[in-house]
Amino acid sequence: MIHFAWPQVAWALPLPLLVHWLLPAAKRNNDTQALRVPFADDLPRLGAVTMGASPLRKPRLLLMVLLWILLVVAAMRPQWLGDPIALPMKGRDLMLAIDLSGSMRIEDFTLHGKRTDRLTATKALASEFIQRRVGDRVGLILFGDQAYIQAPLSFDRATVNRLLMESALGLAGKMTAIGDAIGLAVKHLSADHGKDRILILLTDGVNTAGKLSPMEAAGLAKQAGLRIYTIGIGADSMIQQGFFGPTRVNPSAELDEKMLTDIAEQTGGHYFRARSSEDMAQIYRDIDAIEPITRDKQFFRPVQALFFYPLALATVIVLLWSGATLWKQRRRKL
Repeated sequence: MIHFAWPQVAWALPLPLLVHWLLPAAKRNNDTQALRVPFADDLPRLGAVTMGASPLRKPRLLLMVLLWILLVVAAMRPQWLGDPIALPMKGRDLMLAIDLSGSMRIEDFTLHGKRTDRLTATKALASEFIQRRVGDRVGLILFGDQAYIQAPLSFDRATVNRLLMESALGLAGKMTAIGDAIGLAVKHLSADHGKDRILILLTDGVNTAGKLSPMEAAGLAKQAGLRIYTIGIGADSMIQQGFFGPTRVNPSAELDEKMLTDIAEQTGGHYFRARSSEDMAQIYRDIDAIEPITRDKQFFRPVQALFFYPLALATVIVLLWSGATLWKQRRRKL
């Protein structure tokens, strides 16, 4: 379609008429000084020639109007807009590292009004988070005694979700290899340096296994430009049935919050504390706000300038008009 970049210039179209109507006509010079004309005898004949040229005034006026219209149209900057082209969405590479150690079976969370274990609540809320990350490549790391890739980075969020829901307690052992999980994420996310790379690490304990310490792994992540958001899982207190009756205990006594905070701060991320399902859902919303999602597709319409067409036509008309006028004058002299 044709589009004018400066359509307001069209208001200049009636400008010559306004000048003609509003400005007073030029006054004739009635100077009394005499002017001697050596060819005074030829003036009647020249007047007859002038009177004979009067039929040309109307075509000349139409030509002037056409030139003015062409110049105004060129000044309006006509453009040809092509069909919209969808631009590729700029997403992030995002890995979730989820703890499958034995302590994740503690039932100190509530989901949909029912008490449940930490892993079940984590899977349900992480699944909702993954579904919202439109445009991101999402992957999944599970860790216990060792860390391994459950789902490589992919735009197929449905498959990543399915693999997340298939994870089970004890699948990776009973201990917690936090450093190995971070190291594996660094290795898997270090290939593409053109994207933002994020690791969300969820754990409820302290590093008790693995070959790489958490702080050494955090140093590698910092060098690779990987931001880590750590989430400490577990309630501060719960009622537990014992031999002497119900007692209140702290199920998160072994959670190493200082280590998780240091990892996040060293890599430019943030540490969150999830004491309940509501806390965890809010944490995921906070991460969505910190690392916003590219929801809407962006489109680009190619633009081709057309102003030179009316400008070139006006130039050709002026040149032809000037050439015809000079040719007539030359013939008249001959």
